[in-house]
Amino acid sequence: MTGTKTVHLIAAARPNFMKVAPLYHALVADGGFDVKLVHTGQHYDENMSQAFFDDLGLPKPHYYLEVGSGTHAQQTGKVMMRYEETAMAQRPDITVVVGDVNSTAAVAMVCAKLHIPVVHLEAGLRSGDRTMPEEINRLVTDAISDLLWTPSPDGDENLLREGVPAARIVRVGNIMLDSFEMQRERISADDSVTRLGLTRGEYGVVTLHRPANVDGFAALDLLTTQLIAAAEMVPLVFPVHPRTRGSLQQHKLLDRLEACPGIALTDPLGYIQFMGVVTGAMLVITDSGGLQEETTYLDIPCITLRPNTERPITISEGTNRLAQPAELSANVRKVIQGEWPSGRRPEYWDGNTALRCVASLKAYLANA
Repeated sequence: MTGTKTVHLIAAARPNFMKVAPLYHALVADGGFDVKLVHTGQHYDENMSQAFFDDLGLPKPHYYLEVGSGTHAQQTGKVMMRYEETAMAQRPDITVVVGDVNSTAAVAMVCAKLHIPVVHLEAGLRSGDRTMPEEINRLVTDAISDLLWTPSPDGDENLLREGVPAARIVRVGNIMLDSFEMQRERISADDSVTRLGLTRGEYGVVTLHRPANVDGFAALDLLTTQLIAAAEMVPLVFPVHPRTRGSLQQHKLLDRLEACPGIALTDPLGYIQFMGVVTGAMLVITDSGGLQEETTYLDIPCITLRPNTERPITISEGTNRLAQPAELSANVRKVIQGEWPSGRRPEYWDGNTALRCVASLKAYLANA
């Protein structure tokens, strides 16, 4: 690799920020890259975006595409149009997309058509459920990416089975855990648990935002009932996603949760505050992807309210288990009774993923 190479790092939604931050810092520290942050603005909320950039030491994005909300087609189309303008005006040597949001697939398509090499960080994850928009984004992105960075062996296997050449696949590990290790001291020092009136090791954390769980009345009503039942066994802290809060209000269920003495509802927390709460939890109830990984890393029981997961290693090696919403309180009881299995950290989930990414990127560019 000769000369400074311009790299675009694409961030669109909150989990992207945690994945981008360690790579941004590692690329800057290397000295061989001109790193530009591109915030598509696909998901924007002051508490859920700027706070995360601040916590993770990221600068103000160099490019902000201001895409905003909309249907899947609207978001994808807007990202493609606006990133194409950026990429044509300020052509990068390579672009890194992360995760599985609409912006991930949209930017990958732009790069493929402009012949800009594209790297997919967190490649190869598959749930097998094509009713989930994230699964479509994963399939599209991986099919057209030039370099695929996987977090675990199942990612490698999925890509090989789909015909991706082995030379394009590099297992780098789980970069979410780099973010955790990068901020471990600040997370340990955070006092959110005390401020919430909780005792470490004696409460659960809840996060819910998947449409199947929170958009319709029947599913949300069932989850509300189950959470109230679980809160009779263990106090719960529930940072409420804007989508979930809106649906709870629409379906007139928010009052029930607010009236439950065992449930503390909060606004979305910044990364440090949120992980400060998670690290002290007895258990986690979630429908997100990243928390399945973080709880496996921390050996905290995780009840995932989904029919499938694109992170099966969190089940085969970790502390995660899938559950139906109707089974939630029964699973909470299992954790309390000590009937939940411990796990182990998968290979390369060690806080050094960003360094492996930089080494891979330099090797790729040297041979390009």
